[in-house]
Amino acid sequence: MAKKQQDFFDRLQTMTESFLTRRRRARRIRKEKQKLKNPVRDWLEALVWAICMVLIANQYFLQAYVIPSGSMIDTLEIGDRIFVNKLVYGPELLPGFVKLPSPFRPRRNDIVIFENPSRISRGTAFDVAQRVIYMLTLSFVDIDRDEHGQPRVHFLIKRTIGTGGDRIVTDRGEVRIRFPGDDRWTCEREFAAQRGWGHSTGRPMEPEQYRLLEMEGRAAAWRGLRMAVPENLSNAPMVAIRYPDHRTFERARLETLRSALPHDRRYARLHALHTLGWYVPEGRIFPLGDNRGNSHDARDFGPVLVSKVLGRGAVIYWPIRRIGLLR
Repeated sequence: MAKKQQDFFDRLQTMTESFLTRRRRARRIRKEKQKLKNPVRDWLEALVWAICMVLIANQYFLQAYVIPSGSMIDTLEIGDRIFVNKLVYGPELLPGFVKLPSPFRPRRNDIVIFENPSRISRGTAFDVAQRVIYMLTLSFVDIDRDEHGQPRVHFLIKRTIGTGGDRIVTDRGEVRIRFPGDDRWTCEREFAAQRGWGHSTGRPMEPEQYRLLEMEGRAAAWRGLRMAVPENLSNAPMVAIRYPDHRTFERARLETLRSALPHDRRYARLHALHTLGWYVPEGRIFPLGDNRGNSHDARDFGPVLVSKVLGRGAVIYWPIRRIGLLR
């Protein structure tokens, strides 16, 4: 018995010494190879590793974006740089392809970023390259530019006003919502105040300016019919409006045309778009800019698919004076 135990310990000692010897030899070989490496190759390997880490972080966790317009003033200003939480709604497996599942969906009042439905793609390869370069440079380089050298709007960042089942209508700059199951319209501004949401919503124009714009819309209808404009419209004192609410103008124009030409169903259908509003189907959201008078949003292209929502605005990281959480 003693001899067997001694043999066992001898074999164990031999195996341990062999393992330690092989590990020491492997370490020495790695060190020698490291000495023979070109410094440029070392630098390139480190650069590639850093690029991979930036891409992974931007694609699946936090991505940097720059605000190109004033559509979200006062919440976001032109030139603000923000980080977007891409994990919350499920990130894309690859830029522009296969969205991973998530138990969360955009909620009312969330600030979301999504693909611009009005943008005309230049092709899959270009889109992927644009998004990769945009992520690698933390939004400082955008290769997708128009003929004037200005960046094309690839992504939009807006506030979620409507969700599945809602009906949305606008009237003189005010947004009203009919929630599923309700038989009345709720003013969005009052609803936000009741919930304690602190963001401000910019009214496109003053109340008096809406009345004048409606008069101009009716006058435009008479001129389009090649008929004399009524005196009460032709003498309307128009004022300079920086961001005229073209929807109010168009609604008044179509209402006059529908009354003048009741047999032309085309005007009735177009007018209905302004009076009945938009229905938000399940699986879609209705995003609007906080600066309602200067925002390209769902009022122009309709409800947006949840699958096109890339993330939720998280924090402003630049400029320093505006650093803070997005609400």
